[in-house]
Amino acid sequence: MAPVFMNEARRVVAGEAILSATTEQNQAERSSIDRTDELLESLVSKHSHLVYRIAYAALRSHHDAEDATQETFLRVLRYKSKLPAVEDPKTWLARIAWRVAVDRSKRKARSDSSLDDPENSATEPVSGETQADEGICGRQMQTNLEILIMALPPKLREPLVLTTLEEMSTTEVAATLGLNEAAVRSRVFRARQILKEKMARSLR
Repeated sequence: MAPVFMNEARRVVAGEAILSATTEQNQAERSSIDRTDELLESLVSKHSHLVYRIAYAALRSHHDAEDATQETFLRVLRYKSKLPAVEDPKTWLARIAWRVAVDRSKRKARSDSSLDDPENSATEPVSGETQADEGICGRQMQTNLEILIMALPPKLREPLVLTTLEEMSTTEVAATLGLNEAAVRSRVFRARQILKEKMARSLR
């Protein structure tokens, strides 16, 4: 009986060891999932405004920017398992947001190319009051500036619009666009010089 008892005892001990190891593994997996969910929640709460501003910079439409923001976080949710290994979550998120916005901008440009109608452009009422005139002039200058920015070559426009976002540094823009920092600074400088020259000509 003793050998039988000993064998049975070994099986019990082995079973308990396996159960313990399985329990520890399950706990580790749950802990990892919890950490990932916490990282994702933190990413959304801290940087949702940044994602929206990146989307708006590329799309120039509040509605389209909102849709792009939602799409960005859906992509992040789809690949959230990679999040714990990401060294800089903010830049990783910004890169995804920019790609989503640029893709949407290209699709929108293709769909809108055949829908241009000059008769659909709204005309603002002109007031005789000085304050109203100044407001109209200010809006016109802002509109002109946006038109000039959008007319820049993409390689100059993209770093410019991203560096105008308060939350993004030159380092972050470089990582988002896959450039080095010197290239970002050079392109932003060139873009601003072009805008300055064009604005000066338009004012003359």
